[in-house]
Amino acid sequence: MIQIPTTLPAHLQKLQALTPREIVAELDKYIIGQAAAKKSVAIALRNRWRRQHVQGAMREEIMPNNIIMIGPTGVGKTEIARRLAKLSGAPFVKVEATKFTEVGYVGRDVESIIRDLVEISANMVRAEKREEVRVAAKKAAEMRILDILIPPQVRRPGSFGFESGEDGEVIENAATREKFLRQLQNGELEDRVIEIDVTDSSPQMHVLGPIGMDTMGIDLSNMLESIMPKRTVRRKVTIAEARQLLEAEEAEKLIDMDAAMREAVARAENMGIVFIDEIDKVASTGSSTGAPDVSRSGVQRDLLPIVEGSTVSTKYGPVRTDHILFIASGAFHVAKPSDLIPELQGRFPIRVELESLTEEDFYKILTIPENALIKQYQALMSSEGIELIFEEAAIREIAATAAYVNQEVVNIGARRLHTILTTLLEDILYNAPDNIEKATITITSEIVQERLTAIAKNQDLSKYIL
Repeated sequence: MIQIPTTLPAHLQKLQALTPREIVAELDKYIIGQAAAKKSVAIALRNRWRRQHVQGAMREEIMPNNIIMIGPTGVGKTEIARRLAKLSGAPFVKVEATKFTEVGYVGRDVESIIRDLVEISANMVRAEKREEVRVAAKKAAEMRILDILIPPQVRRPGSFGFESGEDGEVIENAATREKFLRQLQNGELEDRVIEIDVTDSSPQMHVLGPIGMDTMGIDLSNMLESIMPKRTVRRKVTIAEARQLLEAEEAEKLIDMDAAMREAVARAENMGIVFIDEIDKVASTGSSTGAPDVSRSGVQRDLLPIVEGSTVSTKYGPVRTDHILFIASGAFHVAKPSDLIPELQGRFPIRVELESLTEEDFYKILTIPENALIKQYQALMSSEGIELIFEEAAIREIAATAAYVNQEVVNIGARRLHTILTTLLEDILYNAPDNIEKATITITSEIVQERLTAIAKNQDLSKYIL
């Protein structure tokens, strides 16, 4: 049986080994419908695991099948990508295609996408490494606090004060230190105030380099910080606060940062997921007036080498983009996927169309997912000591209203439910807890109709409220 690579933590190894069916089952807990899109991303994720176990030079030749999702807003495109990244434990970055401009114009360049991805990967690896050394860092921090509370009194054994050269040093107050160490470990001294020396974390002056220096991945501020000695400041804090500060410092000492950053780069290269939203907004529709097409075909041309596979300079070193998975999405109301430049189209071979949400979908969204909106509002009200109950008929009425308003006004998908529920529960949310005496509030279909029907049928009003 193939062994999962041990470079990943145990929890990530487990996630990486999920089968496509298991991946879809996990996505079903949070996203309603869109079976085709879930199937495509599940296959793409599993293929990454399969590639890791291919032996020899063939591994480098296997490229990811990038995906483009086509569908109206609010149907789950972004949520699918976000949940997929969380499920796989992969570095994930979401960007808006409209935020970028062609090289040579003021604005963000597309290579900053990869730099952001590597930064996220580095933060993930740092957090994992800190967790690995947490026990050792905690012990080291406790000893530093103990040295502040009861400094060790050291003498050398020997008669008449002369060193014997045997047995090393003896700590005279060992019993007292042991007593305080037990109190420290039992949490009995947490409120005591002590003075500690910590690295100065005050905001540093940001040094701006020449224009274009960011493109080269050079961070002058970090360079100066590495040259200049770190300043320490003395602070009065409680032992509870000192424990957190010193544990963080000790963890940094225990981690091999060079190895951690190499791992972060490798993880970004082999597991990274980039979600490019609103890709349709940079498609050329043929209606150009002859002005420089800065935010359309120019951005596409700059995206092309990143998606095709190139090397981007970052402050952690060069990063290859060949095996990063790119997922693009767009509504494509005006433009069509065929309006993208042919080379970019070819780099997104998998196309899935997401369906508009129906009334039944809205009902499932309100009730089935683990983070369903109704469950969220019930949790919010329970913090006030109020139990919020939705009758079955009321939920059906909310779903019907959402579907109707989407059809008659503007189709914004599941986001419509946020505005509808906020309008429905506005009085309850405002009056709780000081002006509501009931411990239980039941939302009936009559209440839903009373609050929403007039608004839904008045299209002019619903454009502003819903």
